[in-house]
Amino acid sequence: MCLILFAHLYHPDYPLVVAANRDEFYERPTRAAHFWSCDPNVLAGVDSRAGGTWLGITRSGRFAAITNYREDSAPRTDKQSRGQLTRDFLRTEQAPADYLRRVHRQAADYNGFNLLLGDGRDLFYYSNREHSITELEPGIYGLSNGLLDSPWPKVTGGKDALRAAVDGVPSSTGLLEILADRQTAPECELPDTGVPLEWERQLSPRFIRAGDYGTRASTAIIVQGREVEFTERSFSAGPEEEVDTNTYRFALP
Repeated sequence: MCLILFAHLYHPDYPLVVAANRDEFYERPTRAAHFWSCDPNVLAGVDSRAGGTWLGITRSGRFAAITNYREDSAPRTDKQSRGQLTRDFLRTEQAPADYLRRVHRQAADYNGFNLLLGDGRDLFYYSNREHSITELEPGIYGLSNGLLDSPWPKVTGGKDALRAAVDGVPSSTGLLEILADRQTAPECELPDTGVPLEWERQLSPRFIRAGDYGTRASTAIIVQGREVEFTERSFSAGPEEEVDTNTYRFALP
């Protein structure tokens, strides 16, 4: 997952609104979002290689999402899969802050990550490159592959677009349109994360198409009162980009 735009308790009618793009190598096997047969409470995609997930929500309102932290060195292969952090949270009833305290103690076991966890009321953020557990105040936030609200063009522009959407009547169609923006940022606005300039340029849009790497899924989550609408649009590497769009709706307890 490389971009998560979210509104947490920003609007009284919409306690949570999320627009998220997952960017990954096309060859990495993936299952689209579904209610898991091994745990029918969990709605999430699956990384078929390591068994974790990048984003999900449960029938009780627990929410989890993760992004990698971009660094100038290749990920270490001896580390544990970061997608297990989201998967395990969704499958437990442990309070987010308690779960994150355990994650903090094991932070060195993983390559760099940013983690969002919520229980339907409170929402927390943790990065093992910052090492502090933060309970988020109501507001509009953006997370890519730096720290929370790092002023990357796709984050700042995405937050503005999400704010406009939530100030109106948010819809899955509108959120997916926000995520579909392919505009490359001007060179003067590109972050310096240690990767080559051309790679910074190719990674700067909200929706990425960069050779064998790109946006694999766009997800829109709208919680209105106690009703949840979850829409995922999947993409392939070929000329027929859109593979499938699925929507799930359910009521929270």
